[in-house]
Formats: sequence, C-alpha cells, structure tokens
Amino acid sequence: MSRNKSVQKRIRQAEKARLRNRHYKSLMRTSISKVRNSENKGDAQELLKTAVSVIDRVTRKGIIHKNNAANKKSRLHKFVAKMS
Repeated sequence: MSRNKSVQKRIRQAEKARLRNRHYKSLMRTSISKVRNSENKGDAQELLKTAVSVIDRVTRKGIIHKNNAANKKSRLHKFVAKMS
C-alpha cells in the first residue's frame, strides 16, 4: 500500500463509487426480475415502465454502457410482448 496522499484518496473514492454502483445495479436487477416474475401482462407492463426508467437512470450515471441498457430494455419489451 502506497503512502502517497493522492493514492489514498483515490482508494477512498473508488470504494465509495463501488458501493454506489453496487446499489444501483442491485436496484436495476430487482426491477428487471419483478417484470420477469409478474403473473399477468397488465402488471408486467406497469412494472416494465419502472424497470425501463431505472435502467435509463443507471445508464445516465455511467454505471452500465448504453448498448447494454438497450439490450436489457429490448429483451424486457420482447418478454412482455410474448406474455398472454
């Protein structure tokens, strides 16, 4: 471990960012699983709106790549469309 002040600060910052990113990724995964576990199409469509909003928020913060977000949203829309 370095004794350099700037290195120590970067370590502190990285740890805070890691915890923040973990929180938002968990929130995103939870909203996606709620859509996938929904019973009927009506509920799924309502949950889809919130899931897409969460995915967009996580993307805007730079936690996931925009193409990754697009893939997640596309798969969710496809899933809800196939529900009967």
